[in-house]
Amino acid sequence: MSVEGLVSWRGDPVDKTKHGGVKATLFLHTLVWLSNTANIANMLNLVVYLRGTLHMGVAKSSTTVTNFIGAISMFSLVGAFISDSYIRRFNTILIFGPLEILGYGLLALQAHLPSLRPPSCNIDRIPNNCKAIDGSNAALFFTSLYIITLGDGCLRASIASLGGDQFDADDPKEVHAKISYFNWYTFSVSLGAFTGLIVVVWIENNRGFDVGFAVCALLVLAGLVIVASGLPFYRNQIPSGSPLTRILQVFVIACKKRKLPFPESSKQEPHQYAADRDGNSEEGLSRTKGLKFLDKASIENGEKGAWSFCNTNQIEETKILIRLLPIFISSVFGYLPFYLILTLSVQQGGTMDNRLGKIKISTATLNIIPVIFQMSTLVIYDRFIVPFLRKLTGYKGGITHLQRIGVGFAFAALAAFVASLVEMKRRKLAEEHGLMDVGTGVPMSVFWLVIQFFLVGIIDVTSFVGLLEFFYSEASVGTKSTGTSYFYCMHGLTAWLGSFLIELVNKVTRDGNGKKGWMEGANLNKSHLDRFYWLLSVIGLISFLNYTFWAHRYVYRNDPRFVASNRNKSLEGEDLGAI
Repeated sequence: MSVEGLVSWRGDPVDKTKHGGVKATLFLHTLVWLSNTANIANMLNLVVYLRGTLHMGVAKSSTTVTNFIGAISMFSLVGAFISDSYIRRFNTILIFGPLEILGYGLLALQAHLPSLRPPSCNIDRIPNNCKAIDGSNAALFFTSLYIITLGDGCLRASIASLGGDQFDADDPKEVHAKISYFNWYTFSVSLGAFTGLIVVVWIENNRGFDVGFAVCALLVLAGLVIVASGLPFYRNQIPSGSPLTRILQVFVIACKKRKLPFPESSKQEPHQYAADRDGNSEEGLSRTKGLKFLDKASIENGEKGAWSFCNTNQIEETKILIRLLPIFISSVFGYLPFYLILTLSVQQGGTMDNRLGKIKISTATLNIIPVIFQMSTLVIYDRFIVPFLRKLTGYKGGITHLQRIGVGFAFAALAAFVASLVEMKRRKLAEEHGLMDVGTGVPMSVFWLVIQFFLVGIIDVTSFVGLLEFFYSEASVGTKSTGTSYFYCMHGLTAWLGSFLIELVNKVTRDGNGKKGWMEGANLNKSHLDRFYWLLSVIGLISFLNYTFWAHRYVYRNDPRFVASNRNKSLEGEDLGAI
């Protein structure tokens, strides 16, 4: 039995008994696990390298990490464009994956050779005498860092979409497996974080960052080899041409025909007046009432060519992506506290008592707490909570995607509020013990950070999975990778917005008398992170209310509720799109 629009690695029709399904996604989950073991560990521990080895300041190191996270996410657009337009998603993974290996290799080389980094110096004790990385060494560092972002960014959009291709939405036997796929995708991400925070962070802090970066390169290599070994089992999409070109054509042609009236038949049957000409899309999209201006691109006026007429599918693809924009933009602000709390909490922990008995615990390793919570909650949610909520609400996912996202944004504001209280206590103790100039040794257990880490974990369980499912399911068949890239671009813009917010706060809070901004202190004790967290909690609350406004008004492209068993199979497949 074949699946329309998908082929085997040889280009033959898909055989469901041999291709796709859960067995095919196991290879992909392995790559997700191994690549995130490398990447998440460095997202959370890179600030230690930037401060301790490269001697960057508090603000500079924080913005470098957030820019790194943002660039990874934004480069997913490149992978999405290529895999939706020209080559198969599997090929995109094999082409861009080696770039990530190269980037980690260059970082390992720089960390190993003293001539490629600044002289050793304790920046927390003598911050004014430590030379920060500059010149050609800085160029090498940032080049290596952004080679990683290009490689991993392209992998992200392709892996998630390739996994979704392994399940047939029109086959009732595969429906529940597809519903669970994104939960287990997120579980693989969390498992990577767990492994990375235990193994990679320990190696970097105890055996050196040169060894740690080299291990990261080997992990990504192993993941690519495993994914390549699964080639005979994958269902591969047939690229349908550039979705960006199709969208641009709709806007250009609609502008050209803006003064033309709609045909009389369109007034009588507003959903049927423009028929598809070429059938390029694999999904038949019905005419919708909104964004009527774009419908003018389908008016027949005798002109021929791709830039003279758009079919219904092309117009509706464009409308779908436009309708996602309010959720996309409001989610950028709703997710803002997440990355800033993760990054800044590591710096907080670096000044605190990190002992557990005789064992010293790396601050970055504390992120294991939300990761363990994420993994356990995802399993419980997928196997127990979702079935219960299905019976209660009638939704296949238990609750809607937008409801799940909103829960996470509410906890984001709460996490920033709790972080501000903890930082107030930490800074007060530093002042009482005369440690304002030292920057370390505050007599306060690092486990005070557990609460804010726990709340951050809730954000990932709810908003992360909800957003990934939402953007993938609402995108049309021909723009699935683009829909997935919406999700990652949202994360990228959020990370960059965090960097911008730090710079803006510093600019506003400094004065002309030499007083530095809230985040410009020589060390964290001389900064005002508590005030910054207060500001972040207010922004989080406003962002949550803004998101709620738009989510309440969003109309799902497909009904997320159950489809009765006696309905036809095609409706079952259509309903799956909202899961």
